[in-house]
Amino acid sequence: IMHDPFAMRPFFGYNFGEYLNHWLSFGKQDDLKLPQIFHVNWFRKEGGKFIWPGFGENSRVLEWIFDRVDGSDNGEVTPIGLLPKEGSINTEGLGRIDMDALSSVNKEEWLAECDAIQKYLNEQLPHDTPKEVQQELDNLRSRLTSMS
Repeated sequence: IMHDPFAMRPFFGYNFGEYLNHWLSFGKQDDLKLPQIFHVNWFRKEGGKFIWPGFGENSRVLEWIFDRVDGSDNGEVTPIGLLPKEGSINTEGLGRIDMDALSSVNKEEWLAECDAIQKYLNEQLPHDTPKEVQQELDNLRSRLTSMS
C-alpha cells in the first residue's frame, strides 16, 4: 500500500508538511461545507476469494454512502470509524455475502497499518508532520489498543 495522499508525493515542488497543512486549514474555515471522506476496501479476501462480489455491485456501497451523507443513521462506531450497520447495505439478489467479515476490524492488522503510516511520516516528514495528522494517528492507535 502506498501511503500517499492524493497520489501527489512525487510531484511536490515544496514542503510536504506545508502542503498537508494547506489542506488541513480548510477545516478551520466555518463558511466551508467540506466533503465527507469514506474509505472502501473492495479487495478484502477470505479463503483466497474476494468477499465483495465486484465492480458491478459497488453502487450498493455508494448508496449506503449517499444515505449516510444525507443523515441516515446507518453507521456503527468502531475504532477505525463508522462502518455499515447490519442490514444497511442492500445485498438483495447477491447470494451469501459475509458482511461480518467485510466489516470486521482486525486489531493486529490495523496496528501494523499504524506502524507503517508512522514509518512513512517519519521518513517523509521527519520535522514537518502536522500535529493534527500525528494526533489522528495516535488516537487511532489508542482506540485499537483499547479493543478487546
